[in-house]
Amino acid sequence: MKRFLVLLVAFVSLNAFAQGDATSSIKFGYLSYQAAIQSMNDYSLVQQQMADLKAKYQAEAKRVEDEFNRKYEEFLDGQRDFPKSILQKRQSELQELMQQNILFKNKSTKELEAAEKEAMNALKTRLNETLSAIAQQRGLALIINTDSDACPFINPALGEDINEIVKDALK
Repeated sequence: MKRFLVLLVAFVSLNAFAQGDATSSIKFGYLSYQAAIQSMNDYSLVQQQMADLKAKYQAEAKRVEDEFNRKYEEFLDGQRDFPKSILQKRQSELQELMQQNILFKNKSTKELEAAEKEAMNALKTRLNETLSAIAQQRGLALIINTDSDACPFINPALGEDINEIVKDALK
C-alpha cells in the first residue's frame, strides 16, 4: 500500500508538472529490480557464499543434535539404574543442552539473515549507482520498479523499458 501511495503521489506530481508546460514531456524508465540484481556477476558469488555459510550452520546444528540424541539415549538406557542425584544431574544436563541448541538455532538464523542482508546491500548499492547513471544519461525523471505487481500497467509509449540497458551496464 505504501508503494502504491508513493507511486500515486509521484504520478500526480508529474502530471501536474506536465500540464503546466504542455510542450514538455517527462520520461521515466521501468525495470524489474530483482531481475537486475540477479543478472549481476557477483549475485551468483553471493548466493554461493550464503549456501556455504548455511551448510556450515546446518552441519553444526546436525552435530549438536546428534550429540543430544546420543546423550538422551544413554540417559534412557541408564535411568532405571541411576541414583536419584545422578538422574537429576543428567536431566538438567539434557535440558541445558536442549536450551543451548535452541539458542544456537535462533542465533544462527539471525546471523544468516544479517550476512545475507550485508552481502545484498553491496549489490543493491552498485545497482542503485548504475540506475542513477542510466537515468542521468537518458534524461529519465524516475525509474519504476515493476516487481511485486506495483505497476500492473505501464504504457510503453510513455515509459522506457530499461531492463536490458541495466543488465548490459552491470556486466
